[in-house]
Amino acid sequence: MANFQDITGIKIAQAAMTTEYTVIYTSPTDTRTYVKDITVVNTTSTSKNIYVNLVPSAVTTDASNAIFYNTPLPANTTVQWCGIQILNPGDTVEVKADAVGCTVSVSGGDAV
Repeated sequence: MANFQDITGIKIAQAAMTTEYTVIYTSPTDTRTYVKDITVVNTTSTSKNIYVNLVPSAVTTDASNAIFYNTPLPANTTVQWCGIQILNPGDTVEVKADAVGCTVSVSGGDAV
């Protein structure tokens, strides 16, 4: 079993959000991923509702694993979450919006 002592800062994922949940990152085997920052930008002139989930391996994406869930994001604005959440091997970051026009960036670190 890995000791998880060495942490390397990384951009975990960056993606355009679609109207269906999309896996934008899967924590690798023998790695714990530290999620420290999630930024979502609405680049359109209309409000969108966003969803960002940190989903444990083999678990369904739903409100129980949400960071943002049906959260209104006004036109031309940014929302940011900062903290620490741990993804175990096989856990995923999944995102969607109720309409196209939003992008998400996730950063943190991998501990191997």
